[in-house]
Amino acid sequence: MKYFPEVDKIKYEGPQTKNMFAFRQYDPNEMVLGKTMKEHLRFSIAYWHTMTQDGSDPFGDPVNQRTWLGADPMETARNRVNAFFELLEKLDVEYFCFHDVDIAPAGNSLAEFFANLDEITDLIKEKMAQTDTKLLWNTANMFSHPRYVNGAASTNSAEVYAIAAAQVKKGLDISKKLGGINYVFWGGREGYETLLNTDMQFEQDNIARFFKMAVDYCKKIDHHPQLLLEPKPKEPSKHQYDFDAAKTMAFLQKYNLAKDFKLNLEANHATLAGHTFEHELSVARSYNALGSIDANQGDMLLGWDTDEFPTNVYDVTLAMTEVLENGGLAPGGINFDAKVRRSSFAMEDLLLAHIAGMDTFARAFKNAVKLKEDGFFEELKEKRYASFKTELGAKILNDEMDLASLTEYALQNPEPKLASSHIEYVKNRLNDYL
Repeated sequence: MKYFPEVDKIKYEGPQTKNMFAFRQYDPNEMVLGKTMKEHLRFSIAYWHTMTQDGSDPFGDPVNQRTWLGADPMETARNRVNAFFELLEKLDVEYFCFHDVDIAPAGNSLAEFFANLDEITDLIKEKMAQTDTKLLWNTANMFSHPRYVNGAASTNSAEVYAIAAAQVKKGLDISKKLGGINYVFWGGREGYETLLNTDMQFEQDNIARFFKMAVDYCKKIDHHPQLLLEPKPKEPSKHQYDFDAAKTMAFLQKYNLAKDFKLNLEANHATLAGHTFEHELSVARSYNALGSIDANQGDMLLGWDTDEFPTNVYDVTLAMTEVLENGGLAPGGINFDAKVRRSSFAMEDLLLAHIAGMDTFARAFKNAVKLKEDGFFEELKEKRYASFKTELGAKILNDEMDLASLTEYALQNPEPKLASSHIEYVKNRLNDYL
């Protein structure tokens, strides 16, 4: 059965095309900086929003029209795999990501869940071989099941902690089975509802123990994906321990885990934390910890994680400048952790939404390359910090000054003259690249 029979493989037709089912900006074969656009961008499709999200919200029932629903949960799961790989092939996307609960029904026990995962991952492995696709990363959903009401690795229940460990062990086994390139931890409920009954130190100690177990297990089975933590400040917890990139790096450094983990950063999580996406990318890059990104955007008029497909060229351009400075994302990639809007309920909207996201990132990447080639940001920063190339500045950077010698200099010299940043002009020039 074909799930998108009316749509051929999506091709690049240029910005003047009127064809809805064509790339306007993304030409996978276009050579940029010695590599194809496809090699640079490493696009990935998220199984959860694409295959299991039904269009419901707190105020409305499901609306998405999907043709893969079967007579029972396992038939639906098998149908989804076939539909998903058809979607990957038509979009010419090489990578994909999933949570364990996305691909297989939970059943009535942990053992039944694991058996269902074995069957579905057998099918996924067959489809990967047929289509030459790769698992960018997988993860364990340890936030949806009622047992995780008080967290997983941060839970107050040792029994729940054990089940969470079993899920991650299974997830890493699946990663090895499917040749996973990365493995992600997103602690959806690793935080607190109230401090009245919470011991933060105890809970974070247990999270660190959990991560160390995962590192040890990877060594035991001789499987070494890049391990990634995904920060988010809130939702569903009021406060999550991996609040943002800086907080997550502080956690990793405290527990001597920085050598074992990098970060998977999401645009909408950045804005929920009160940051821009490029800020989070820059923080991670400063720690040499930028591993991969989840591509989406939030609605600034709404106060929750809306996970919209990215279409804001300005924001994505600034994000891609950070990716360029990072030397790219490999072995990570750009995963579309985004869902179609409630009013985009047709099957074809799954294609159209990903086309929009891929075109946005392609245009933004080319903008970022041009900015880099012109030295736009480098020139700004060179002028801004020019005083540190003077005799005084050089001595400061060479650690040749102390408080006493700097005080002596300050007392003997006039008040410094500061230069305007002309920031409005700078932003106006930036617009020329967009």
